[in-house]
Amino acid sequence: MDIVNIIFAILSIGLGLFGWLAPRYTMGALDLRAGDTTMGMSEVRASAGALFVGMGLGALLLATPTAYVMLGFCWSGAAMGRLTSLVLDGATQKKWVYFIVEAGVGIPAILLNL
Repeated sequence: MDIVNIIFAILSIGLGLFGWLAPRYTMGALDLRAGDTTMGMSEVRASAGALFVGMGLGALLLATPTAYVMLGFCWSGAAMGRLTSLVLDGATQKKWVYFIVEAGVGIPAILLNL
């Protein structure tokens, strides 16, 4: 169980680093386009980047079941938002892949640590 938790935290950090430090790459992967201001890149750096880095680092530093279950709730929240988009905004293959990854981290992290 500990190794799985550590893997989930490192995955969070790794994916978050892309959003934080490579927002243009991340925007391309998410089919987002920069606008007239830099707020789009700022939002990607914050919400798809440093937020996930902080979640992963926090879980590793605290190293408690509660910390890892919160990591799972965060990923599951992302999966819930993605599922909402699949239903309300239309399904695409990319959305399904992201949903599977988000749920595939979130749900096991919750179940392993509750």
